[in-house]
Amino acid sequence: MKWENQGVRNRGAGDGGDGDGATGVGGTGSRLIDWLLQPAARSWQVVSLAVLLGIAVSTSLRANWGSDNAFVVKAAETLLAGGSPYEDKRFLYLPSAVLMAVPEALLPREVLRWVLPLGMSGLLGVGWLAALRMFAVPLRSRFAVGGFAVFALLYKPYINLVLIGNWTAISAAALPVALLLAHRSRWGSAGLVVGLAIACKPMLVPLGLLFLVARRWRALAAAVLVPLGFSLAGALVMPSPSLFFTKTLPFLLHGQDSYALPWDASPIAVLPRLGVPAPVAVPVAFAGACAGLWAAWVRWRREDTDGGELRLVETACMVMLAAFLVSRPSFDHYLLVVLPLLMASVVRSDSAARSPWFWAVLGPQVAGIPWPSELEAKRRAFKDCATLCGLMIVLACRAVRSGRVTLEPVTTAGSPPRTEPECAATPAESASRTAF
Repeated sequence: MKWENQGVRNRGAGDGGDGDGATGVGGTGSRLIDWLLQPAARSWQVVSLAVLLGIAVSTSLRANWGSDNAFVVKAAETLLAGGSPYEDKRFLYLPSAVLMAVPEALLPREVLRWVLPLGMSGLLGVGWLAALRMFAVPLRSRFAVGGFAVFALLYKPYINLVLIGNWTAISAAALPVALLLAHRSRWGSAGLVVGLAIACKPMLVPLGLLFLVARRWRALAAAVLVPLGFSLAGALVMPSPSLFFTKTLPFLLHGQDSYALPWDASPIAVLPRLGVPAPVAVPVAFAGACAGLWAAWVRWRREDTDGGELRLVETACMVMLAAFLVSRPSFDHYLLVVLPLLMASVVRSDSAARSPWFWAVLGPQVAGIPWPSELEAKRRAFKDCATLCGLMIVLACRAVRSGRVTLEPVTTAGSPPRTEPECAATPAESASRTAF
């Protein structure tokens, strides 16, 4: 088996340096990536597994484990008792989510205490593995094994998500899996995965825009009809399903209440807390979202020179980030939906993750930094908003700048001139990638 950049297109267009922090062939960045793509020692695997299990076990031992998941379980218990889940204003999901939560409601609490953190970690791990396969990164490489453990240990929203058990983890697994299927021309299956994720939590609704611009009508239909069918089924078995429209939806569209406000990272919520009037904050946030969607459209129209996976990933991530700018609320763990994909793309020299600004905007989320007290606890949303807006700006700027597409004639020693784009993957490497 070849491990040296196996299937990874790390030397495509733009490898000569892009003026924004990316390193060319033979540079420090490329040497580091080459080293990370080598197989990990057994000790790496043991330590990484210990880190992930340690986070899950320590979460199970805390008194406030599964606080977000409890709202969904309570909704399912209410349904089983003959009541309406939407009597509780904290249950904000579609009727389909109630059906999905019934198995959890049937589990004893002590069993759920240990199963839930492991399930959250497993879902995030699935998203990471799918993101790696998107860029054909060997799953036994140092990058695959150690990268996820370092991310879990240092990135505070990861620990937060495992602790509270929010169903964002389902979307964090579904988005990379759906994009991987789409990249392999299985758009219908991608739409099915997105539809099932929406049935659990309607976070991936904006991804319908990707199916729309790609003109994948079957995928779009699956993403719409699957949650619609499950929601109709859930509505038929519960009393007063209309409360979702008359009570829950207005509560959600108003950004919930003071309970969620301290953690809401949406600019619509953060800017008024900084003294910006709400009538100004709302159009500013929507203007930023529209600019992000325009940048996503520009990125989609620019073809990749080798494979198209980076085009899919960056377009989808910009669509999701644009939605997070205006959704109410937007929490720190929402970024876990896009970050595994963006981090895995670092193996590509022309990716946004090769920019130092990408890593700089993640700085506020690193655990262990002694931030001033005014940026902790109930004012943490300021840091989260800065990361959200920073990621959107980095991706948008990289999308709208002149994207180099190498179509000039290329002559190599002993070969005739050629005009097609250069691809770094060999046939053997491509076979290894598609065999997964």
